[in-house]
Parts: sequence; structure tokens; C-alpha cells
Amino acid sequence: MPYPKITPQQIEQQLQRRFLKEGHLSLANLPKPSQFKDMDRAVARMVKAIHTGEKIMLIGDYDVDGVTSTTLMAMFFRDIGVELEWIIPNRFRDGYGLSPNLMPRVEGFDLVFTVDNGIAAVEASKMCEAMGIDLIITDHHIVPAQTPTAYAIIDQKQEDCPFPYQEVCGAQIAWYLIAALNKALNANVDVKSYLGLVSIAIIADMMPLQHINRAMVKAGLQLLNRSTLPAIKAFMEKLDKVLLNAEDIGFQIAPVLNSAGRMDDASWSVEFLLSSNIYDARVRLDRLKDFNENRKKIEQQITDEAMQQVELNDDVIVVVGENWHEGVVGIVAARVGRRFEKPCIVLTRSENGELKGSGRSFHVCNLFKITTACRPLLKKFGGHEAAIGLSLEEENLEAFKIQIQKEYQKEYYEEQLLDPDILGELSFSHIDFDLVNKLKAFEPYGQGNPRVKFISSNVIIEDVADMGKEKEHRRFTFSQEGKTQQAVLFKTKEVFHVGQVISVVYGINENHFNNRVTLQLMVEKIF
Repeated sequence: MPYPKITPQQIEQQLQRRFLKEGHLSLANLPKPSQFKDMDRAVARMVKAIHTGEKIMLIGDYDVDGVTSTTLMAMFFRDIGVELEWIIPNRFRDGYGLSPNLMPRVEGFDLVFTVDNGIAAVEASKMCEAMGIDLIITDHHIVPAQTPTAYAIIDQKQEDCPFPYQEVCGAQIAWYLIAALNKALNANVDVKSYLGLVSIAIIADMMPLQHINRAMVKAGLQLLNRSTLPAIKAFMEKLDKVLLNAEDIGFQIAPVLNSAGRMDDASWSVEFLLSSNIYDARVRLDRLKDFNENRKKIEQQITDEAMQQVELNDDVIVVVGENWHEGVVGIVAARVGRRFEKPCIVLTRSENGELKGSGRSFHVCNLFKITTACRPLLKKFGGHEAAIGLSLEEENLEAFKIQIQKEYQKEYYEEQLLDPDILGELSFSHIDFDLVNKLKAFEPYGQGNPRVKFISSNVIIEDVADMGKEKEHRRFTFSQEGKTQQAVLFKTKEVFHVGQVISVVYGINENHFNNRVTLQLMVEKIF
């Protein structure tokens, strides 16, 4: 493999380079709320509504960012003693965001505002205007050519918005709005304490963990780890954790919070986060875990079906299924993409013959960019570099498949496709607690600051054992030039043999068990 040999010192230097531009920011470096276009105007209108007792409605979204944004707003209004009604649209009945489908439910309200959606709600915004409702939109998505009619629009991606950071999520903007309202109302709510929930949204929405995002997540994780919120306590009980890190949120907490919106209704997740006591939180978390278990079963079934369809020669995998559950196709795309190491789009054919689905990128591919070039063939399309949502008519499917391969080939060449997260070839002799401490200094890891991986070759399998109920995981003892390392590989059907000589791609973590701390290689790939 053409990866250079690397030492702990070089690893540290490479990680430092990720922060040359912004440095390591703290909460003291956060820009002021008024740097968002229309923030002051939105706050003035909301303060008026609060003081005069107008009826206020909040429209959220069904993913973790939308759920968290809705929860933050509901908490703040509860903390200041003002009534707020909220709706999270149902993915299956209502569709996405502020849509005409919701209009009967906002009738009679004086002020409607959105979190994590609304920037494309042109039709619904006109309906609000016709009903005499003032509309405030807070969103973080790309601004379309035609913008909605609104009293105020807070979205950092507006051309004339002076806010210095483009890649922030809906919950961050909701938090900024809360901070501005708190000040304007002289409410003295401790808005910093809300950053724990904000950090969950930043990680779940795959925002780059750089600049203010990194500062907010670092502070947020500290707050989560001493949080008195019953929902967070219930999560820590379930995970048997004393301290949460970014990976716990990305791989354990976010999927559970997401599962309600994928399988049933995201309101269940908001109700869970708003739990006022540990008993309610436990019961509600059990319900979410049931949704998540159901999601996993359906996802596995669809993944197996999708795998059968993969065209191995395609650079971008596109698969289509009959009535596949649209709540899980995004996760299936990620799993199929990981298995074949290619970007993947998974589409489901609905009853009216329309194809609808999600795509996930892989490695360096900007999936949003190459799909944008196919826009004339699509009905709906949105997303970002790593994840997209789209719909198209059946008759455009073949043309779409052909064009997206061409767009990929125009953009990417074979030599670009080395895994950018693999820092280099590491000798087992360099793996020790000193190296792990160097890696810890650059946490939290995530989008934009990925947890680093290494490759080691001429590794001998000294021991291998099955783990898990279905024997779907493997535990190894590896050796290289007399140095041994313990390792685990999750979700594999591959058979390995003692004495086999392999190359292995892995990350390194600490395994805490029975009051002992040992080092463990988290294996991604063996070949």
C-alpha cells in the first residue's frame, strides 16, 4: 500500500496542521448573535409577541438536529414561563419542514417560527402571509434561488449574512436565537447549560469539528458529563457510561434519537429530551430503543437486498428497491458504501412510481457536487458534501445512473482515492499510551477532524475468537516483529486463521474493563 511510514512525532505534526487556519477556539471566540442577518429583527418581533401574549408556534424537523433545536426552544420558553406550541412534521404524513400540509395546524397563530428548516418553504410562506401570520425562518441549509416570504430569515448561507462561519447546524442557530432573546428579555437563563444538547446536534448533523463547532462541542461534552437532565442521565445509565465522548454521541445516542422520526414520529424524541424526571426518561428511552431495534432489523433486510443489486464496475453505486422503508435508506446507503468503498445512492419506488431516496459519500467524493450536475433529471434534491436526499421519475433513472458515473469520473482519479484518514504505516513498536495521549489532545474527533487511522503490514494473526450473540464480531491477538496487540473487528462474516499474515487498517483506543485500562486496535479492514 502506498502509505508512508510514520512516527508518533509526525502524527502529532499532521494533526496540528488541521488547526493551522483557525487554531483551537474557545467559547470566548464565539461571534455575537447580531452577526446573523435578520437576528435583531427576529428577536424584536419575538419579544413583542412574548410581551403581548400572542400565540406562537414552532415548526421543527425530524432528524437529530431538528429534534434538538425544537427541544432547546421548548426548554427556553418553559424556563421563561411563556407558552409555546411546537410541531415536528411527520416524515410519512407531512413531509419535510414547513409545508402546505401543516397549514391547517397553524391557523389562529400570530407568529410562526422554524428551526432547522424553512429556507425552501416558498409555498407555505405565502400561505402564512395570506393567513395574516408573521413567519420567522431559522435554517442552516443552502439558500435556493427563490426564497420564502418571511418577516425575518436567519440563515448563515444567505449571501449578505456577515456571520463568519458557513458550516453550522440548526441547533447552533437556535441556541444563538435563544441567547439573543435571553438578553433582550433580561431573562437571566443560563443558556450556556444548553450547549450539551447543542453538541449532540453538531455531531449528529456531521458538522466539521473545527472553529466554533469544536469549541461548542468541547464545552458541550463537559456539560453533558455533569448534566442533571433526566434524559442524559437515562442515556448514561443505559450505555453504562460515566463519561460521554463524541463517538458515544455519533454511534449510540444520535441513532436512538433519530429512530423515532425514521420509524414513527420524532415527537417521541423531543418528549424524551424534555423529560422532567428520571422515571419518565427511562420509560421514554425504552420506547426509543424499541424504535431503534426495529430500525436495525429493517435496515439489515434492505441492506442485504441492496447488496445483491450492486454493479461492481460502477464508481457510484445506485440501487432501487420496491417500497423500501424511506426512513432507513440513508443508513443503508452508508453501509453499502462502506462495504464497497464507493459513494452510494439508495432509492425506493413509492406507490405512485416516483423514486425517492438518500445518498452517502465515501472518502474524498463530494456527492452533493456531482449530483448537482444531474439536477435537470431530478424532481427534488438537497443536502451537503457527505449526504444527499433526492427524488426522480422512473423514466429518468437510467439517464441519471449514466450521468452520475460520468460526473464522478470527471472529478476524481484513481490516485486521489487513497483513504485520507489513514495517516501512514505504523509499526506496532510505536503503539503505546504515550501515542494515545497525543491522539487524545486533538479530541473531539468527527466530521472535518476525523479520528485517525493507521495501516500495518506483515502482521501475524496469533489468535482469533468469535464474539457477539450472532458470532458476528471477531477478537484478535496480532503480532508484528515480536510486538503483540489486542484487536477487535465488528460486523464481519469473514473467516480468519491463526498464522495468517495480513495487512490491517485500524484506529487505536483505550479499553476500560474490570478497573484495567488496555490498548486495543479497532480494526476497519483486514486484507
